[in-house]
Amino acid sequence: MSSRPNSRTSDRQKTKKVAIVGGGLVGALNACFFAKRGFQVEVYEARKDIRTAKDIRGRSINLALSHRGRQALKAIGMEDQVVSKGIPMNARMIHSLSGRKSSIAYGTKGQYILSVDRTNLNRTLLFAASQYPNVKLNFEEKLQYYNAEKGVLTFIRPDSSTYEVSHDLVVGCDGAFSTTRKQFMRQARFDYSHVYIPHGYMELTIPPKNGDFAMEPNFLHIWPRNTFMMIALPNLDKSFTCTLFMPFEAFEKLTTGEEVLQFFKKYFPDSILLIGVEALKRDYFHLPAQAMISVKCSSYNIGLKCVLMGDAAHAVVPFYGQGMNAGFEDCIVFDELMDQFHNDISKCLPEFSRLRVPDCHAIADLAMYNYVEMRKHVNSKWFIFRKYVDNFLHFCMPRTVVPLYAMVTFTRIRYHEVIQRSKWQNKVISTVLFVMGASAAVTGAVFLFKHFPKSLNIQQLQNWNVSFK
Repeated sequence: MSSRPNSRTSDRQKTKKVAIVGGGLVGALNACFFAKRGFQVEVYEARKDIRTAKDIRGRSINLALSHRGRQALKAIGMEDQVVSKGIPMNARMIHSLSGRKSSIAYGTKGQYILSVDRTNLNRTLLFAASQYPNVKLNFEEKLQYYNAEKGVLTFIRPDSSTYEVSHDLVVGCDGAFSTTRKQFMRQARFDYSHVYIPHGYMELTIPPKNGDFAMEPNFLHIWPRNTFMMIALPNLDKSFTCTLFMPFEAFEKLTTGEEVLQFFKKYFPDSILLIGVEALKRDYFHLPAQAMISVKCSSYNIGLKCVLMGDAAHAVVPFYGQGMNAGFEDCIVFDELMDQFHNDISKCLPEFSRLRVPDCHAIADLAMYNYVEMRKHVNSKWFIFRKYVDNFLHFCMPRTVVPLYAMVTFTRIRYHEVIQRSKWQNKVISTVLFVMGASAAVTGAVFLFKHFPKSLNIQQLQNWNVSFK
């Protein structure tokens, strides 16, 4: 592996002890960043070691890796290895109710997002972290309590025994239901909110067909149905992971295999043969629909001893494909601050909160909006027309006009600045389109006036009216 601890770190920095609570994607990546700087790093994960465990439980929604996440991986020398295990998706493939398919490109030529497997990526990052001699990985050790004042973490083992440890810095990467964050909620002036959206999700599978992909592989397939939708992302084994998103009430109405089949015949008829009738009727009931939560809080640090990153700080719904990317960007933003402040954690922590809170609140809002776009707006001819207009203007003026999706997905422009810039662009483009439309109308009116007969009697007007009918 190409990434190794930085030999330029001082002895003082090497003695700094960092506890990372959570060995998921963001926790494992953070371990690499801190270890690369020479810190003594201990990762504490409540689950089994997924590198060796056979029964892996947890979320399995495919992930869409884009520029922000790739930049973080690049910083620790892992980008090429991860990208080699992903499948490029150049565009959305829209499946209409009639079965007709049409594509909407994500960006300009060469811009794409990557479909990556969550579990494989987590394994890869844990293996990377374990290569550092100053990293220790602890599994099946769940954080029970964190005393921020004393800096003491209490963990519980599978046999119910507990033990305490203390570190110079605690990094909470323990997900949307973070135990680390509970200590924050005891602090004065800590803002916290969470929202469960009324829609759930359920995963199905489209298996390979004759040893190959059953659909075009380099697309994110979408079946938009206004109030709900289904998507499909390609896997390396040539299958597709389908995810059905819809209101919980709709899931609960389908109680038998035959009802599920009739529902799919009505709304996703072209997917039935791809999934398989019996597999559809069986897999729909394999697990109940899962909930989706959006978390906002502020600040992300308690004093100079603890910081939240990833879903612990800003869980988002999955509709912009930015949950992992935003979490990975947390890691690289903090690393950049460590460069800027010469590893002075006392300066990095408050600055990290100042920078990331508005950005992560912004991506939470964008993710909520994008669900409406994916399940509804992509059916609109005006939406598709605007996409072409935006992409054309971006092609002509790449630095002046950048579509909203491109700014989020293919740049590291701060999320809250993306929203501000997008609003300005929309206002300008809408004004230009209005002026162009008004000019065309005026030109048409002038043309008719010039070519319209100067004098017409009632009979002639009636004849004109009949001819237009």
